[in-house]
Amino acid sequence: MKRRLILIGCGVVGQGFLRILVDKEEVLRDKYGFEPVLVGVSDMLKGSIMKQEGLDIPSFLAHVEEGGKIDEFPTEGGVTGLSSVETIREAEADIMVEVTYTDIETGEPAATHMFEAFMSRMSVATTNKGPVTLQFEELRKLARENNVQFRFEGVVLSGTPVFNLLEYCLAGNDIIEVKGILNGTTNFMLMKMEEEGMFYRDALALAQELGYAEADPTADVEGFDALAKILMLSNLVLGGDLKPRDVERVGISGISTSDVQMAKSEGKRYKLIGHARKVGRRVIASVKPVKLPLSDPLAGVNGTANALTFKTDLSGEITIQGAGAGKIETGFAVLIDVLNIHREM
Repeated sequence: MKRRLILIGCGVVGQGFLRILVDKEEVLRDKYGFEPVLVGVSDMLKGSIMKQEGLDIPSFLAHVEEGGKIDEFPTEGGVTGLSSVETIREAEADIMVEVTYTDIETGEPAATHMFEAFMSRMSVATTNKGPVTLQFEELRKLARENNVQFRFEGVVLSGTPVFNLLEYCLAGNDIIEVKGILNGTTNFMLMKMEEEGMFYRDALALAQELGYAEADPTADVEGFDALAKILMLSNLVLGGDLKPRDVERVGISGISTSDVQMAKSEGKRYKLIGHARKVGRRVIASVKPVKLPLSDPLAGVNGTANALTFKTDLSGEITIQGAGAGKIETGFAVLIDVLNIHREM
């Protein structure tokens, strides 16, 4: 069945999603009955285009992968120059894929995009942590009022399923506790400090050189990225009502190579751990460096990988591990959501 899509944000993740649509076209059609019709694309830096009959996805993707501006894509009948909000309002789409940049302080502009989509009776698939962290209840309420879906598989572990695992595979379980490695940059740095004896500053410089850390690494090394993720897990999985100020946060900038080596001599390993647990009717959460025994599954998670351990009442402890970032991996998270929306429409 044909589903009309709009893509808001056409950077790395947006292009990764389009690449999957192109490469998996036959599988998506023959196995899942899903035929995407891309009726609009908008990006703050690259421009916008809308075509009610649908854009040729392979040609459009090739154009943007080669550095072409969206509003310069040659197609007959395409409308250019619309803002992102105008694109949402005029596209008459079934599903909006929202993969713009994350603003963890305001949730904008993604939150506005989502409110507009729901008011246009459009389901949303997103990887944007901002609105899911800050405006979740309002967004969920509006989605329900308009009988559309709100899905966000990629906000925690990118292409490693978290919410679908909980919704389908662990249905019926009470999740008591969640802890995990939620930031690949800091995990990589701590590994280098342990295995190669690197100083903190050198491990950070290497992470930046390899593209794992931004020029301003504060969100990673001071725990803000992990905080946003454990906050979502606290509220969406454990039923908490926490705000960022409620989560204890300690980054790894205060951890020295000697600290890491001392832990190693004790048969332990430093990891930046996001942790949330139920205590009576409350949920308590933190992000901080922890010395884990090597017997802990999280202690064996290396490189830029992420992992989560769920403590449940019926299934015991379950640990999942996978990529916490990546063009195709995160694009796959979007695909999971879009296919689930497609199935339930």
